[in-house]
Amino acid sequence: MQEAPLMPKATAVWLVEHTALSFDQVADFCKLHPLEVKAIADGDAAQGIKGLDPIQTGQLSREEIEKAVADPAHKLKLSTPKVSLPEAKGGKKKGPRYTPVSRRQDRPNAILWLIRNHAELKDAQIMRLVGTTKSTIQGIRERTHWNAANLSPLDPVTLGLCSQIDLDLEVARAAKEKPAPAEAGATLLPASVTTAPREPEEETPAAAKAKDDLNVDAVFAKLKQLGGKDKGDED
Repeated sequence: MQEAPLMPKATAVWLVEHTALSFDQVADFCKLHPLEVKAIADGDAAQGIKGLDPIQTGQLSREEIEKAVADPAHKLKLSTPKVSLPEAKGGKKKGPRYTPVSRRQDRPNAILWLIRNHAELKDAQIMRLVGTTKSTIQGIRERTHWNAANLSPLDPVTLGLCSQIDLDLEVARAAKEKPAPAEAGATLLPASVTTAPREPEEETPAAAKAKDDLNVDAVFAKLKQLGGKDKGDED
C-alpha cells in the first residue's frame, strides 16, 4: 500500500486549488475521505492550513499530475525520493523530535495551539511533541516572538508535527502530575453536632459570687418596694 504524502491535508489543499484532479484522485493520493476533500474544496475544512506544493517537495511530478488529469481513472503515485536516508541503528535517540524542513515554518502556530488548548503541558512536553526549543516556546507564550503578530493556532496533529496518540499521552501525563485543587472554605458541621444539647458550663468562683450578690441586691430591692407599698396603703 502506498504511503501518504508529507502533510496530507496541506498537500490536498494545494492539489484542490492548483489542479483539475477529481476529489477521488486527491483523496486516494492523500489518504483522505473523498467527502473530506470536497469539504476542503467548499471551504468547510482545513481552514487556516497553507497548501503544500508536492512538486516542490519532490513527492509528485508535474507529468504525473497531467496524466491523472487526462485520465480520471489514473491513480497518482508518489515520486521515488532522490536521496535515500540510511535507517537509524541502535536505540531511540533522546532529545527533541526531529521536524523536517518543510514543516518547521508551522511549528510556531502549533506551539500557540498547544499553549491555548492545553495549558497544563510543560515546556519539555511541547518540545517533545513538535521538536522546538524552550526559548521559542517562551517567546510565543510572552508574545515576544519575532512573528507573534502573524501567528495563528493550528493543531499539530493536522499539521503532521506529531501523532494524536503522542498528544493524548502527553496530555494524560500532564493531568496526572497536576496537583489537586485545595479545599475552598470551611464545610458545614454535621447535624449530630449542631443539634446536640449543650453541656452546662462550669461556673467559676468569681461568677458564682457575682451571681449571689446580684440575688441579694434583688431581694432587698423587692423588700424595700413592698415596704413602700404597705406604708402607702396605711395612709
